[in-house]
Amino acid sequence: MVDRKRTKTSSFGSPGRTSHDSKTFYLGRLYEGMKKEGSSRSPENAVGENALDRVLYKSSEDMTDLPDNSVHLMVTSPPYNVGKEYDRDLTLDEYRDFLRRVWAETERALVDGGRCCINIANLGRRPYIPIHAFIIEDMLDLGFLMRGEVIWSKEASSSPSTAWGSWRSASNPTLRDTHEYILVFSKSSFSRDKSGRESTISRNEFLEFTKSVWRFDAEPARKVGHPAPFPVELPYRCIQLYTFKGDIVLDPFMGSGQTAIAAVRTGRHFVGYETNPDYVKLCERRILQSSLSKRKPLQV
Repeated sequence: MVDRKRTKTSSFGSPGRTSHDSKTFYLGRLYEGMKKEGSSRSPENAVGENALDRVLYKSSEDMTDLPDNSVHLMVTSPPYNVGKEYDRDLTLDEYRDFLRRVWAETERALVDGGRCCINIANLGRRPYIPIHAFIIEDMLDLGFLMRGEVIWSKEASSSPSTAWGSWRSASNPTLRDTHEYILVFSKSSFSRDKSGRESTISRNEFLEFTKSVWRFDAEPARKVGHPAPFPVELPYRCIQLYTFKGDIVLDPFMGSGQTAIAAVRTGRHFVGYETNPDYVKLCERRILQSSLSKRKPLQV
């Protein structure tokens, strides 16, 4: 048997991290005033048949179909407010207020220790709008605990871009985004009780999915039939990493049904919200066509 030496936070340099003791770091003043984990756990409630494994045709600003403390994971990519056919033309403040209403409803519906994974890209160049930073600020204000962020590198499948500003000149060179963010939060606690629950993630998946940079291709819009679909791989990774078999996964902006497909594929339940009736029908078709679901038809 290999004798692995335990490591701890070092006052000089960066040690390895084997059986790491980080008490010194977390007792430092850097964490003063920050929200701490709660010690109590509220009982979980069941989602009713009217919402379980369905995509509901309504706004996720009001998710009263979901009881308090009933959902285990939220995975979504919100509308970007950039003129897509499903977008509203909102000011930045209006856009943040809209999303905050959805995040607040999500916080209510999540169980203690439940997780949120929000896929988002930043916008514009004159000036650059760091949407991901605003979402982090709003989620922390709502009391969420931040777990980290994943950089989704899309270089391999990015469309050709010449939006580099001033070509080979310091006059006004522009960065070309080839990445998006997946922001990860928890409600009240970082951990969940694993008693009687089954994880389905493989060893290789765990080693890959716990990295902070993910590399997989984007999803072609024309192939899916939605202006801005994220690939099934994205919710699949979040579901495998952050939920147990049989858990309930929420997507407040279901779009083309990618989260529902990933949930069914991994043996989880889903609940989705969508305000476009055509996309609700698209979700239904795609889930059925995947030949992965034997559940009841979605409610349109």
